[in-house]
Amino acid sequence: MSLRVAVQMDPLESIGIAGDSSFALMIAAQSRGHRLFHYLAEDLGYEDGRVRANARPVKVRQVEGDHFAAGDPVTLDLADDVDVILMRQDPPFDIGYITATYLLERIASETLVVNDPRSVRDAPEKLFVLDFARFMPPTLVTRSLVELRAFHAKHGEIVMKPLHGNAGAAVFRIGRDGSNLAALAELFGAVWREPYIAQAFLPAVADGDKRIVLVDGEVAGAINRRPGKGEIRSNLAAGGTAEATDLTTREREICAALGPELKRRGLIFVGIDVIGGHLTEINVTSPTGIMSIDKFNGSDTPAMIWNAIEARLSAPRAI
Repeated sequence: MSLRVAVQMDPLESIGIAGDSSFALMIAAQSRGHRLFHYLAEDLGYEDGRVRANARPVKVRQVEGDHFAAGDPVTLDLADDVDVILMRQDPPFDIGYITATYLLERIASETLVVNDPRSVRDAPEKLFVLDFARFMPPTLVTRSLVELRAFHAKHGEIVMKPLHGNAGAAVFRIGRDGSNLAALAELFGAVWREPYIAQAFLPAVADGDKRIVLVDGEVAGAINRRPGKGEIRSNLAAGGTAEATDLTTREREICAALGPELKRRGLIFVGIDVIGGHLTEINVTSPTGIMSIDKFNGSDTPAMIWNAIEARLSAPRAI
């Protein structure tokens, strides 16, 4: 089938194509004969019952610095003019992000949105994971310094991070002496209105933070991300390095528990993070890592994702 695909993401001009998962999905779509459009989340609008986007038709190519050509902007009726929308803009998961999900939800019964906008809104990475607390390290969500001190006293070493952060930003390790605990709680409280998250520190992070990608509930592949020197953050965006890996029995158990729920929610492309057998995050907004996974495993994750998308489009829709 030939599809009309609108990609809602950050500016194409600013991406590095070597590791960008959204660009890989665009290349794969184009190779299948699908027609591509690109727009920013801020280009979404609504009038007279229609959700529209000011978009550019684009063609992509694997040439760093000259990786796309764009046509003149057009106004797309996202219910009538498009078959698939890839919602791939990067967080922060703020009110702007949430507003985009509300607008796209209005046309989700007519146009397939990947990932499903309502499910994305209902599944922020560090809160959705609480549904699977049995696989998690000890976790606290709070704005209370008293509760934070008690949690630290109980677990000795902890990690603090913003509840809606991404790419390893503002992740802090608090040692057993509790230095800077109060100051960090004060800083987090001043910068973010929502609670922050604290978790027991997992020494196994020195051996890596495993990113596992699931496509429509099934494991597509994984990489192990090792932190850089002097770091606890393994995110590739924070200086971590990727290496090949296999899944343990525990990790397969986690994936088997998550898979059916991800599929039910229309979360087709998901990345989960596991440290030492503990589930830490479920990434549904704009997961990454497929380029590294395919490099090490010889797989084709973009093809798996498009196969899942095309299968959903071919399946009878509930009335």
